[in-house]
Amino acid sequence: MRRLMIIVTLALLPLMLKAQQHSGDPAILVADQVFITQDRTLVAQGNVEAFQGQTRLRARAIRYNQQSGALEIEGPITISEGDDTLILADAAELEPDLQNGLLRGARLILDQQLQLAAQQIDRVDGRYSQLYKSAVTSCKVCQDGRPPLWQIRAKRVIHDQLEQQLYFDEASFRIRNVPIFYLPRLRLPDPTLERATGFLQPSLRTTSQLGAGLKLPYFIKLGDHRDLTLTPYLSSATRTLEFRYRQAFTSGRIQFDGAYTRDDERPGETRGYLFGTGRFDLARDFVLEYEIEATSDRAYLTEYGYSDKDRLTSQLTVSRARRDEYIRASVYNFKSLRVSDVNDELPTFVLDGDYERRMFPTGLPGEVRMRLQAHSHRRTSDADIVGRDVTRLHGEINWLHRMTLSSGLVLDGQIGASFNAFDITQDSSFAQNHFDIVPQGAVALRYPMVRAAAGGVSHLLEPIAQIGWSGGNRLPIPNEESTRVEFDEGNLLSLSRFPRPDRRERHAVVAIGVNWSRFDPTGWDAHLTVGQVLRDKADAEFTATSGLTGTSSDFLVAGQIKSIGGLSLTGRSLFDDEFHFAKAELRGDWDFARGRIGGSYVWLDDDLAEDRPQAVSEIALDGDYKINRHWTASADWRFDTADDRAASAGLGLTYNNECVTVDLTVERSYSSSTSVEPSTNIGFNIGLRGFAASNGTERYERSCRN
Repeated sequence: MRRLMIIVTLALLPLMLKAQQHSGDPAILVADQVFITQDRTLVAQGNVEAFQGQTRLRARAIRYNQQSGALEIEGPITISEGDDTLILADAAELEPDLQNGLLRGARLILDQQLQLAAQQIDRVDGRYSQLYKSAVTSCKVCQDGRPPLWQIRAKRVIHDQLEQQLYFDEASFRIRNVPIFYLPRLRLPDPTLERATGFLQPSLRTTSQLGAGLKLPYFIKLGDHRDLTLTPYLSSATRTLEFRYRQAFTSGRIQFDGAYTRDDERPGETRGYLFGTGRFDLARDFVLEYEIEATSDRAYLTEYGYSDKDRLTSQLTVSRARRDEYIRASVYNFKSLRVSDVNDELPTFVLDGDYERRMFPTGLPGEVRMRLQAHSHRRTSDADIVGRDVTRLHGEINWLHRMTLSSGLVLDGQIGASFNAFDITQDSSFAQNHFDIVPQGAVALRYPMVRAAAGGVSHLLEPIAQIGWSGGNRLPIPNEESTRVEFDEGNLLSLSRFPRPDRRERHAVVAIGVNWSRFDPTGWDAHLTVGQVLRDKADAEFTATSGLTGTSSDFLVAGQIKSIGGLSLTGRSLFDDEFHFAKAELRGDWDFARGRIGGSYVWLDDDLAEDRPQAVSEIALDGDYKINRHWTASADWRFDTADDRAASAGLGLTYNNECVTVDLTVERSYSSSTSVEPSTNIGFNIGLRGFAASNGTERYERSCRN
């Protein structure tokens, strides 16, 4: 017989009316067969489905006794309530609204993660489910009788569907059915709850300096939009309280992370750190951002594994970016953690502002770009020379225009001028005030040539050349902002390759080069840039390793290769006509089916002008490998080839399945700029799935096969 929905709906009119006393939604029952027995019992059997609001019931058969008003249901029974709650049972007695009743041989499944098996489940008001003699786990349960990897057994478990909480009476936590610990009362969030006050997963950390310790985070929900996490960190050598505060606003958000410490490393001293970030959307498209970084001493962050920074930056920035306009005003405070640095003699307080605008005047081809920049930095020291303070004002206006000739030749031209004003104090070796106006202009030529090859492959060959000129002579001022110059493919055609306006290249400068690219629709791509800079007069402000000394610069070679097999190579180097390398860097990555491996090499020649008394040569390797569907190994290693010693090394091992995540890490750090003492850190974390909202990460279910 076909499924009977209309007939059953009419026959069950008394049931529907009773159900609607508790809910505004009508009750609907469909089945293959419906009949009434001699004792006035309505029977529906064969693919039975009942609907009441968001509750959906499936069963083999349902018997409705009009006198008692109860539903006797034969299993297997499936009751679903939305997308988060599923009940499976062998038999049940429920009221017509499906909100109250008794289920036998039942399982409650929450968010497709947590399973709660019980001999009996009592449903109360559609909100509470009371489970007796219950076993709770998120692990796969095999039918061969083997216990799950972990479970919580309890005399009674109450699930509050409204508050999304689980309450345990006489709970024992077991691994492979071996009791580990017992708690008379226990409350845990169910996996449908995204945020709830309670303990988070603990972690173990062992270091050579602090010994073995335990971290036990406690999450406090302060409202719908803010929370606080307190994490005691206890070991034989430290008593530390970590904290994290987060709050979201209508127009922004803030976060603060920090720690308060008393330890044996510095007896009697209070140690700690505070990092904070925030972002707010202001009126008229302005954005306010801030960052706070502070610590009690140079070694604290590295000793406790919070950060490997050797310079802290605190800032407050207000900015606005539009199509043809950019505005920014910033305040910075810097603090060096390097043992060799004296913060009083460093520019630790900085004010910086930018205003840029693009204009397209009527009747004039191209565009006009205008820029105004203000900068000031201060040192704490009042001593002469080492306490030098500088204030700078820079303005610039340029007209730019691009033309493409019929031959395909692309011509880029620009002409303009800039002015600079400087105020230098607390340095008797320089005059206080300086001012200049610098005319400037450049013409660049490009001739892109494209060739199509078989299989959709295309090649681009583009010779480039530029002649630029800046007038005047350099002002007799100290080099405060442009101490590090990077010569790369991004600034090959720049009028000045100094990073800041306190320095700029003067007189005539010619840049020549060629770009080549290969594009393959199958995924094989390649790019190469070769270039050189020529000038009529050498610039003594360039350091020896900048690659820009003399009248002919070093040769610049930069390239990238990407393959269809997940291999990518990126490199850049500067070398002279005798193939002496000033700088070289290479990065390679290979992504394959079961993991990833990457490596890099960096070479920097020695240069006292860049505070580098000896060459830097370093190799770094990192990667991860999926051993199988559950186990993943990772490793990283840095080796200083100049000193012939390791800089750092780390190993990691992760186990991940449907119910547990385990992380084990071992890290070895050698001497750094903030600490001369090497250290070894061992970390261990274990997380049980099912008592927190799903993070969406990939996980694999274990097999029941031996």
